[in-house]
Amino acid sequence: MKYLKKIIPFAVSIYFVILFCYAAISKVFDFENFQHQISASPLLNGFSQFLPYTIIIVEFFIAGLLCYRKTRTTGLIGSLVLMLIFTGYIALLLITSDNLPCSCGGILEKMSWHQHLYFNMGCVILSIMALGLNLRYSRPAE
Repeated sequence: MKYLKKIIPFAVSIYFVILFCYAAISKVFDFENFQHQISASPLLNGFSQFLPYTIIIVEFFIAGLLCYRKTRTTGLIGSLVLMLIFTGYIALLLITSDNLPCSCGGILEKMSWHQHLYFNMGCVILSIMALGLNLRYSRPAE
């Protein structure tokens, strides 16, 4: 059972590496559209000059942190924070806006806003579970 508890953070890390790399690469390949969608967002339009670059860099950076055992905890914390930000943004848009531009890439762009919210909430739960297990079971024996 202890082995399974060590595998779960690793598997969740792989999931987030794939998710963040896929999302970032999709945004890079359709960068003009991504930048336009951010500028069309009622909450983000003031940040449209630097935010697209920042999001892509942060997604790649967190994916990189998740690739190594020594930085996995930091990567899982980054994943949790990033998913909380994305989830909060979606929830806030759903509450406050009628115009909902999607700045996601690839398959995620095909989801409805409510589906996307539930997907992100699931990712938040996964990251909390993985982070908790990683903190508990990845420490070296004393």
